[in-house]
Amino acid sequence: MLKLATWAAAATLALSLGTVARADDPTSDTVVATVNGKDITLGEMIVTRAQLPQQYQSLPDDVLFKGVLEQLIQQELLAEQLPAEPKRVAITLEAQKRSLMAGEVITQLTAGVPTEEQIKAEYDARVAAMQPETEYHAAHILVKTEEEAKQVKADLESGTDFADEAKAKSTGPSGPNGGDLGWFSKGMMVPDFENAVMAMQVGQVSDPVQTQFGWHIIKLIETRQKAVPTLADMHDQIASDLQKKAVTDKVGELTQAATITRPADGAFDPAILKNLDLLKD
Repeated sequence: MLKLATWAAAATLALSLGTVARADDPTSDTVVATVNGKDITLGEMIVTRAQLPQQYQSLPDDVLFKGVLEQLIQQELLAEQLPAEPKRVAITLEAQKRSLMAGEVITQLTAGVPTEEQIKAEYDARVAAMQPETEYHAAHILVKTEEEAKQVKADLESGTDFADEAKAKSTGPSGPNGGDLGWFSKGMMVPDFENAVMAMQVGQVSDPVQTQFGWHIIKLIETRQKAVPTLADMHDQIASDLQKKAVTDKVGELTQAATITRPADGAFDPAILKNLDLLKD
């Protein structure tokens, strides 16, 4: 496809072809131009513009109008050079038509779904099912070897300040901040580190803990119960989930009512989908 970067010159050429007649009440079927008797409609131009990459959408309307029109004219001129529609083009058009029509049905299914009442009801159900969750505020000192970790622990037991020790010896990115990792909850840290923290008491300093990153000396600073997310926090995710459910439920219903045949396991080598030669005439 010709790039938009060429449209400045194309627009000049378009002007030399004459001015397109202005329609009083244009529709998608309004003919904007003809190429060797083949009509180019306003609807085709609208669809082409809508499919342009986002960076082109903000160009001035007059530039886009001339550019899209010239692009379609050039495409028609090139398309006419084929004596017949290639097989791969016909297959592509059929696949695209199926996809577009399915998309239209999805748009219909999700129009007005969900309502705010449905979102609120789903939020209440999810909150009611939530289990209390603890968040942890910890700091650590990361070193390369167990021997170094043991020495760090000995320094701390002799009275060295944890933050000062972290600044001096930790190889982790939190070292300059005194080893402070901020707040985190279950699943946010690697398992060995997380398990050590969850077994500690507030104020406790751990023995050396090994992970794939090295050896840690950990201090549990404080804990708290994780706050329940608000409706505003979860609104968009719940809306998306309910829309997906509406589509999934409809597909399940249609699948149950349909007669569908599928190939037996092993009937095709899955790699056959890479064989573009099968699309040749």
